[in-house]
Amino acid sequence: MIGVRNVVDRVGSTLLHATYLPEDPRGVTDVVIAEPDGRAHISDGDLVLGVSVSTVAGAIELVEQCGKHEAAAVLCKPPLARRAGVRRAARAAGTALVEVHAGTSWAQLVWLLRSVLDEASAEVHAESDPGGFGGFGDLFRMADAAAAVIDAPVTIEDANSRVLAYSARQDRTDPARISTVMGRRVPDDVLARFRSRGVFRELSKGKHTIFVPEQPDGTLPRLIVPIRLGGELLGSMWAVVPGPVSDERAAAFADAGPVVALQLLRRRARAGARRARSAELLRSLLQGEGSSKLAAAELDLGGGPYRVVAIDAAARDSLDAEGVRLALAERIAQGVGAPSVAEVDGMLYAIVRDDGGADAWPALRDALCALSAKGKHGTPVAGAGEPGALGELPRSRAQADETLGLLRAGLLPGTVASYGQAWQVLALHRVAAAAGTGVSELGPLERLRAHDESAGTRYVDTLYEWLRHPGDPRAASQALRIHPNTFRYRMRRLLELVDVDLDDPDTRLALLVQLVTLRWS
Repeated sequence: MIGVRNVVDRVGSTLLHATYLPEDPRGVTDVVIAEPDGRAHISDGDLVLGVSVSTVAGAIELVEQCGKHEAAAVLCKPPLARRAGVRRAARAAGTALVEVHAGTSWAQLVWLLRSVLDEASAEVHAESDPGGFGGFGDLFRMADAAAAVIDAPVTIEDANSRVLAYSARQDRTDPARISTVMGRRVPDDVLARFRSRGVFRELSKGKHTIFVPEQPDGTLPRLIVPIRLGGELLGSMWAVVPGPVSDERAAAFADAGPVVALQLLRRRARAGARRARSAELLRSLLQGEGSSKLAAAELDLGGGPYRVVAIDAAARDSLDAEGVRLALAERIAQGVGAPSVAEVDGMLYAIVRDDGGADAWPALRDALCALSAKGKHGTPVAGAGEPGALGELPRSRAQADETLGLLRAGLLPGTVASYGQAWQVLALHRVAAAAGTGVSELGPLERLRAHDESAGTRYVDTLYEWLRHPGDPRAASQALRIHPNTFRYRMRRLLELVDVDLDDPDTRLALLVQLVTLRWS
């Protein structure tokens, strides 16, 4: 039986927010609406919607009544669910208290909640895929219905201009629409044209319909309907029309928007449940908990070998980090075909095969490098562990995390690296971490550091490159971006400043360990 928290998570924070959840919440069985006179036919496990409740006293009375009948939760609109008295009553009744977004239609919410409960009871995690879009049969039927209303071919797109469904009669369109349907998203050049005309700015303003005239390149007119619910733009419907549309027909086309919005929210709830389950299974594999065979079977993983790849989305704006991770996960899953990509503890992890297939490490590596170059999903940084059997995934994850840490610290070049390729840096970094800070205070190094700080010289860097390039002053000077003669002069001055025998191999080794510790710890 599904719990209140799970229902709230599936519906999403756009519409619902739990203001109080008991430690032992009741399972949810049905959705009921409180009667206008304050009475309600409440049973064990009900989600009770306080449709007619408008006062704190009325909300407290409803919560108390729900507690007597062991209802699972009471749902109210702001500000009632946040009032201290109502929350105290919920705590005393052992009933969860959930706030409903002020702009949400109660009728739409009932439909959505019952859809979530139906899915949970049937344990449905995927539906049939009539058009290759992952369970959007209802959306395709809605696209056909909307096309009949507007008498024009229609596409339904999400907020990122990805095509979710389309109607019949797409042959009566233009090349831009054909490319959109074939590629399952609006091409970049077409997006740029619509963006330059201010279409997406108008979408964000919440207009009921937007008409875009024919463009000079031959792109036919569009009638666009934003799909909104609870103040959030979920997507849009686009109809390719021959010209301006009458107000009556445009209004009829716009009337389909709320119904499509419910379907998009249902899709989000279903996708959220799948992501949560995938993350749970992935976490068990990465931590070596439970049965790896059962988890691998549900994730459709074969015998391996597999690598674990740790991916940091590296959003430009930390406030948008969650959105960037989600977009990146979807982009990887769709474009690369990774068998398992999920967010775990704020980090994306992928389990990929170690062969030449479409879901293998080389394909994911190339895709991540391309995404970093484009910067459309932030600048993803990724470290891959070594390949192994399913039982060795925890080891591969630890290696992936360590490699990612070196990339973030700038100790490895680029944005993508594998554990095996970075062994030299890993070895030096571990030495530095093990040595600690006290080792750099021994010998002449501390005097060189003090001189550099007071006089603005770079003797420490010079010594480091001399040790890294023994007998090759030209390579050492190139690393410092100075002339070889300048490099030789610095070395002479350095030896005048401190008494150190660089001909002694132990001295050279000790200095190198100190310098590595100083730089990388």
